Amino acid sequence: MNIDKLTAVVEKQEELLCFPRFGRKDAWGLGNEAVKIILEHNHPMSVNIRLPSGLTVFQYLAEGSTADNQRWMDRKFNTVRDFEKSTLLFTLGLLKRRQKSLKERGLDPEYYAWGGGGFPIRIKDSGLAAVFTVSGLPGLEDHAVLVNAAAAFLKAAGVPPFPVNIKI
Repeated sequence: MNIDKLTAVVEKQEELLCFPRFGRKDAWGLGNEAVKIILEHNHPMSVNIRLPSGLTVFQYLAEGSTADNQRWMDRKFNTVRDFEKSTLLFTLGLLKRRQKSLKERGLDPEYYAWGGGGFPIRIKDSGLAAVFTVSGLPGLEDHAVLVNAAAAFLKAAGVPPFPVNIKI
């Protein structure tokens, strides 16, 4: 699949996965949807949901998670918070502009991440409410975990499946 088609799918996922509201009970429910996926497939992953202020409202670290997973989630959080789009959509934008690295965009790779694994939690007609991150799998699979968990939590119909052969 080319970058334009993949970009359209991820944009549609972000559009459809908007929340009617988002509070700490919602963070608990959403986070637990991700944990279900992680436990079902025995993935050594970490999950984090933070408010834009940086306050963590949900976190789970599966067996096998390391401090490196936390560092990746920190960088994914920064990317989503600052650019208000998923890390995958951000990355696709870099690739479309033929910028092959964060540095070429003038961004510090110790602070930002590219690839999948960070997703904006938006409230309809309101904006960014939180940032949903995972770490532990390759970026496309991380993105799929986030999308699948959000779709299950919202009981969202019509969310495009992730267009790669992901073994989750």
